Formats: sequence, structure tokens, C-alpha cells
Amino acid sequence: MSRMLENSYNTNWFSLSDQAILRELGLFVKETRLKLNYTQNDLAEKAGVHRVTISEFEHGLRSISLITFIELLRALDLLDLLDAFQTRAVVSPLQMTRLEAQKRQRASHPRARTKGKRLGHIKRKKK
Repeated sequence: MSRMLENSYNTNWFSLSDQAILRELGLFVKETRLKLNYTQNDLAEKAGVHRVTISEFEHGLRSISLITFIELLRALDLLDLLDAFQTRAVVSPLQMTRLEAQKRQRASHPRARTKGKRLGHIKRKKK
């Protein structure tokens, strides 16, 4: 399925109030829902929320919880939008060199072991 992110304009998020951002998010959900040919009932059923919640959110009349927004993204198959929030571990060149030095350089033969018996050539020191 192709992604529904073909906006012909870029929103200046910094210039918007919190309420205006919520309206933009609601509009995004509505446009995506319509491109997928989902009714509000279809989306509500897929997301596990009430239809009125979707209607009010799409019209900027209601804010929703982050959990509800995630449920809507999941129902719209858009969870990949959350990739921007992933934290990535950054490894410095020095750390990378240390990690490389710790890697095994060659394989060794497995040692022969017998159950419950010590090998004759291995002696333990007595305390």
C-alpha cells in the first residue's frame, strides 16, 4: 500500500498554536482515512475507538490521548511515521575500535568433557 503523505505544502509547525497543531493532525487523519476509502465507522472499528471521537478529532473539536493517536495510526497502517522518534545509539570511533578488538579472531576446537568427571590433566588447587 502506498503511503498517503503527498502533501503539496510544508507546514511551519513552529508558527502554529497547540490547538492549530491538533487541527492539522485531525485533518491528516481525515485526509488519510478518505484516501483509504474508510468511513469514520470503519476507522473507529479498526482502531477500537468510538466514531464520535474520530469525528470530533478530525474537526478540531477534541484532543485525543497519545494512545488513541497511536491506535489511529495503526489502523491507518502508518506506524512507520513514528520512526522519527526512535533513538539510535551512537558509537564513537574509539568505542568501535574497542568492540572490534573484542571480537573473536578465530574458532577453537571444543574441549572434550566427560559428565561428572574431571580430566586427569586438570588439577584444582586446594584451599
